[in-house]
Amino acid sequence: MAKVLSVVGNRPQYVKAAPLCVALAAHADVVGVDTGQHYDPELSQVFYDELGIAPPVHRLEVGSGSHAAMTARILERIEPVLVAEQPDWCVVYGDTNSTIAAALAAAKLGIPIAHVEAGLRSFDRSMPEELNRVLTDAISTVLLAPSQTGADNLAAEGITDGVHVVGDVMADAARLFGPIAERSDALAQLGLEPGGYVLATIHREANTRQPALGRLVAALSALDCDVVLPIHPRTAAALDREGLAFGGRVRVVPPAPYLGFTALLRGARVLVTDSGGAQKEAWFHGVPCITLRDRTEWVETVEAGGNVLVADDAEAIAAAVAHPPQPADWPALYGDGHAAERIAHVLLGS
Repeated sequence: MAKVLSVVGNRPQYVKAAPLCVALAAHADVVGVDTGQHYDPELSQVFYDELGIAPPVHRLEVGSGSHAAMTARILERIEPVLVAEQPDWCVVYGDTNSTIAAALAAAKLGIPIAHVEAGLRSFDRSMPEELNRVLTDAISTVLLAPSQTGADNLAAEGITDGVHVVGDVMADAARLFGPIAERSDALAQLGLEPGGYVLATIHREANTRQPALGRLVAALSALDCDVVLPIHPRTAAALDREGLAFGGRVRVVPPAPYLGFTALLRGARVLVTDSGGAQKEAWFHGVPCITLRDRTEWVETVEAGGNVLVADDAEAIAAAVAHPPQPADWPALYGDGHAAERIAHVLLGS
């Protein structure tokens, strides 16, 4: 039986791994590796508990740090795991430090790499995520693109071998877990009514530094509506460091477990976020999205009219919240929710 090493390290990667590991486990021995890039239990262990992913065989516990330090620790700690396990495939997801470090370690050992979410581009090399995804694509054996746009981006860079348009495993997760999230009491716990609030998230590195952080705090605090903001540990630390606090009608709450967050998203009037994964989740659940960035790798959501880019412009944020983007329909931009089965077929031929 083939052996597949599945490497995760942050919230979206746990979600992506859930349906894929199920599909792979039907035909392969799946060995989970958790780098510990997100060391907060609300952003890591809770996903194993809620999504039913088998506990990782290997926990690297790298914690936080600079990009160089974190990437170096993952490289150092995952190499002996790869040597000991000798997997047929090393599967990496998205664009984090865990992604590039695991891929680089596998490439140097001659272990085939499968990159889930290959081909995404924001065309902004100042974003660490952009560097991670470009470099990971360059050394991957199989590149699993969520849409034709991803495949086109790779072709423009001269990468055509091993490219497969399979759809998005997060669409699989939305299909599988959306109905379960409906049973969550997340709204009731916070005293919220469906459609009666804006859901917001801020965590991206560029937005947790000044002056962007101060602008976003002021912009959200000035909104004339109820805003629920599950706080990310990085954002909480940045607010404390800068002596900032949200005011007005912004309600800061602890990080939401995945199913609870999905329930909050499905009940929101609009999502305001700088998260790449949350942009897609909003699309999958038919929720208008306002993105606190000036570029996005998920260009299809903008072109289809369900997402608008506002960066940290207070006037643009207020205008978009007052009149959220609303497409005529919500087409399946990223497949039919069965990407995991296609990936399993590509890797295992079954």
